[in-house]
Amino acid sequence: MKLYRYLTGPDDSAFCQRVCQALNAGWELHGGPTLTFDPVRGCVIAGQAVVKDVPGEFLPGLDLSAL
Repeated sequence: MKLYRYLTGPDDSAFCQRVCQALNAGWELHGGPTLTFDPVRGCVIAGQAVVKDVPGEFLPGLDLSAL
């Protein structure tokens, strides 16, 4: 099955580390990153889609961050 996650967070080193962690766990980038400005928090929010092929069947409630 193909899994999809969309990682988001402030555009900082912690966000980059989360993307690196996903890549090192076998996830692959899916498209380019996105950026938007959050005027309430006063910061740029980054997003990156990642995908991963794993054996098995998709079940609702699957913890994607654990795969």
